[in-house]
Amino acid sequence: MTNALWFLLVGSLLLTRGLTASLLKNLPVTPAIVYLAVGLLVGPTVFNFFHFNPLKESALLEVLTEVVVLVSLFSAGVKMPVPVSLTRWRAPILLASLSMVASVALIAAFAYYLLDLPLGAGILLGAILSPTDPVLATDVQTRHPGDRDQLRFTLTCEAGMNDGSAFPFVMLGLGLLGLHELGDSGLRWVLVDVLWATAAGIAIGVAAGVALAHAGRKLRQLAPAHALMNDFLGLGLIGVVYGVSVLVNAWGFLAVFFAAVALRQTEVKHLNARLASVAQEPERAPATAAPATEPQAVTETISAQSLVFKEHLERLSEMVLVLLIGGSLFLDSWSWRAVALAFFVFAIVRPVSVLAGLTGTGTPWTLRNLVAWFGVRGIGSLYYLMYAIQHGLPEGLALELMQLTLIVVTLSIFVHGTSVKPLLGRFWRYRQYLPEWRKGAGPPPPG
Repeated sequence: MTNALWFLLVGSLLLTRGLTASLLKNLPVTPAIVYLAVGLLVGPTVFNFFHFNPLKESALLEVLTEVVVLVSLFSAGVKMPVPVSLTRWRAPILLASLSMVASVALIAAFAYYLLDLPLGAGILLGAILSPTDPVLATDVQTRHPGDRDQLRFTLTCEAGMNDGSAFPFVMLGLGLLGLHELGDSGLRWVLVDVLWATAAGIAIGVAAGVALAHAGRKLRQLAPAHALMNDFLGLGLIGVVYGVSVLVNAWGFLAVFFAAVALRQTEVKHLNARLASVAQEPERAPATAAPATEPQAVTETISAQSLVFKEHLERLSEMVLVLLIGGSLFLDSWSWRAVALAFFVFAIVRPVSVLAGLTGTGTPWTLRNLVAWFGVRGIGSLYYLMYAIQHGLPEGLALELMQLTLIVVTLSIFVHGTSVKPLLGRFWRYRQYLPEWRKGAGPPPPG
């Protein structure tokens, strides 16, 4: 497929997407299914106009998916409700930790006993397929910074964290395959890949987010007329945080997510303090100024003003990458092994791991069941696979893991993409009759 045809295809999709935005929004399926269908049509599955070879282009695909996931994680982080509450964050933390361990273990066991893969490859496959995707799951994620819906918050927060919490298992799988140093009895893996990389990633992200929020506030105070390029600041924060994390062997995905969370949390605290000060001493405010409100003030922040650009970038990236997924599949890619693995992940792994992780949290059963179903696999899984390939995964094993991963992601796009809107529609209609505590908005009444 020539460059001219590529421009024609992508340009036509962009024009169609822009002209039919309202129509696609009202369809009972997600836009990703449309992109996937186009990829299958023009790819080797149907017309064979082009074939994208992920193994041959693994270096390029690693960079593309890495950038897309980073931008999506930042977008998820700045949508987190303010303030951070351990009670509210308990469920997603458990999903990103205990449920992640259970998910990796179940997939590894399936791969080892039923697919006859080596244990290291099974753990690696578990790490690739366990994280929920922050890119393709936008229909079930928090829509804007003021969205306080518990279901969307839980899914968004989980996706923001489990792209980092899966990394230790990627390294464990590579280590068992002889491609990464685990140390004596796995001591180096525990100390460096689990404890250090996780703690350092969170610390770097929080410190950088808080620092940028303070810097933006100081500049606005010292020079009110000085304009800030918020899109550049957001992208710059992503780049610096991720670069520093990689240099010190910390998990950069966690760092970027928590940098976005800390940036928004700090900026909103500053704005609340400013609004409280103006309310207490109204004589200091200009006589002609209209009274400020918190929603109006929040839009002045770096986090809020950089969000729109990043969401557009997410949509563009989603379209291109899903198109490439469709263009990488042949008819014989659909092996029973891959299809069986996909339905095992959707019907067994995700529900069991979620229900195990949320045991004892008091989360309403309706929310648990929806969270257990909406475990979308996507761009993050492709990144981990490309990462493993670039770290020396043998070609034969790489091809097998690639076939399994692509089919799981493709079926996830289809299965979850066709069910998300109908199920959520039923949930919203049911939810309006529930008391507030049953919605996850507060504690249950005593007794």
